[in-house]
Amino acid sequence: MTNETTSQIIYEIKKVIHGKDDVIRNVLATILAGGHVLLEDIPGVGKTTLAVAFSKALSLSYRRVQFTPDVLPSDLVGFQIYDKKTGDFRFQEGNIYTNLFLADEINRTSPKTQSALLEVMEERQVTVEGVMRKVPNPFFVIATQNPFGSSGTQRLPDSQLDRFMTCLTMGYPNHQDAINVLKGNSREDLSDISPIADSDMINKMQKEVQNLYVDDCIYDYVVTISEETRNHPSLSLGLSPRGSIAILQMAKANAYLNNRSYVIPEDIHDIFLIVSKHRIKQTTQSIAASEDIDTLLKNLLSDVPQPKINK
Repeated sequence: MTNETTSQIIYEIKKVIHGKDDVIRNVLATILAGGHVLLEDIPGVGKTTLAVAFSKALSLSYRRVQFTPDVLPSDLVGFQIYDKKTGDFRFQEGNIYTNLFLADEINRTSPKTQSALLEVMEERQVTVEGVMRKVPNPFFVIATQNPFGSSGTQRLPDSQLDRFMTCLTMGYPNHQDAINVLKGNSREDLSDISPIADSDMINKMQKEVQNLYVDDCIYDYVVTISEETRNHPSLSLGLSPRGSIAILQMAKANAYLNNRSYVIPEDIHDIFLIVSKHRIKQTTQSIAASEDIDTLLKNLLSDVPQPKINK
């Protein structure tokens, strides 16, 4: 196993995304783990550029939908339309039939439209009027939302949040990176991104991630951590079984990017916050006490004894 290909992919993305190495790495890890990414951030920090850059570096088909209150489920999953020439109904594909789907400002659309993504995010298929249709393989969703609850937005339901493997924040660039952005033209730079992988290669890397060795004590460690989130006095909602699976999958992907064929506890520590933060809820008392959720989760993780495995 070699991480030469993944290093080349990261190098290409860094041509247009400056100073966000951790975000780039975590998005790639989520893709290799077979998951979806939720980006919580303000407009203008490069979320769309990040998604387009990945589509180019990975040679994937790409579609973007700007979510507004008038976007309908049929815009995403497709619909039947009457063809006057043939006298029959034919299926018109929606925007979801692509490898990489960017759902921009997903929390500005109606709950009904948001719910149209539930099936495809979980099962990689959509059902329209009783007919099941597969989406292309591989398939990933990168969604963005405004975290500040501004006018016209609404919170995503827990069932949908749980389907995002990771939740990331790009944030503002530092001073020097901001200067570098001003000196360059990101839109022109996108054309300089070279394709490094393709669908077959991505599927191969995903299988390699799945086949990484996981010791029994790591399985026990993941379950113990998940149980701690469900029993913690400051949390009213802990990690679901899907959340536990996401921790394991991302830990494998993290080990893969570190060029290791096995998972260690440090892999779980590296990805724990981005996998769990959007899935859990604080109690009213915890919120009233202004407990910082990052600190809370870090303390919870440190309280669980790490297993020792033979490397």
